[in-house]
Amino acid sequence: MKLDLTEISDHKRFEDLVVSYFEDLKSEQGNNITDIKIKPSGVGIDGGRDILITANITDGITTYNKTWVIQCKFHVKNISTDELKDINIPTLIHSYHAVGYLLICREKATSKLTDLFERLQQNCIFQNKYIIWSGEQFKTKILNREKILEQYFPEYYSYITKLKGAR
Repeated sequence: MKLDLTEISDHKRFEDLVVSYFEDLKSEQGNNITDIKIKPSGVGIDGGRDILITANITDGITTYNKTWVIQCKFHVKNISTDELKDINIPTLIHSYHAVGYLLICREKATSKLTDLFERLQQNCIFQNKYIIWSGEQFKTKILNREKILEQYFPEYYSYITKLKGAR
């Protein structure tokens, strides 16, 4: 058995999973993050922003903030530019004084969307980041986070717990 996002029932639960992942980063050792503020957009039309993350990061000299606009797409199909056509992503990043836009998909992004993000990043005079995580990429980020697995993936968590007990 492998970790499967079909255990997540709907888009709201998927957003909650993403929030939990970023909350869990606070407790991770060695990542230079001193605090993370997480602001979900709430119920209703979000204008391209499901979650706003502001991380306080230290470099040994000072602490500085980095804000990310995060959009979650829980579609069963690959995400195309059509799903983001009503969002001016560069303006959205600028309006939140963010360093980038992270799109987290249940499935994958189409090559057309990936190309768009690559062009936006290459041509951005402000050096903003445009990142896409596919469902597979996101699963690798949560695979060793036991608390998250237990809360959001009970079938998988039960399976791996039994495996560990059998050793």
